[in-house]
Amino acid sequence: MSSNADSDDPIRIAFMCVQNAGRSQMSTAFAERERDRRGLADRVEILTGGTHPADSVHEGVIDVMDEVGVDLSDRTPREITLDELRSCDTVATMGCSTLEVGDVGEDVDIRDWALDDPDGCDLEAVREIRAEIEQRVAALFDEFSSLE
Repeated sequence: MSSNADSDDPIRIAFMCVQNAGRSQMSTAFAERERDRRGLADRVEILTGGTHPADSVHEGVIDVMDEVGVDLSDRTPREITLDELRSCDTVATMGCSTLEVGDVGEDVDIRDWALDDPDGCDLEAVREIRAEIEQRVAALFDEFSSLE
């Protein structure tokens, strides 16, 4: 984690991919849930977006997130800007990004989670991706929660 962990500024995390219609949407939803569970609403800001957003969140992703009580049916993929990414402490890419440190600066911790794309996968494969994302998000929150 970078400099904001030691100040009163919120920790800003972004989850991004190309379409912002699957992995980054699941990551964002789990991060919002973790933030609420840990009572960090005033300490953590969460952004999400894609470089070429799709028109809607993938149906299979909506279905498997609904299975764990998370409704993504009202979410809309959006574009994320380099300025938004530069404002973050950590940016998690999903395995489809060409984001480089030079794009956002040395102060941003870029992590490529290298996750399979759930688009077009059967529901069991999407569930496996969901489980991996849930674990990674919890581990990320464990990291900066220990800095408090």
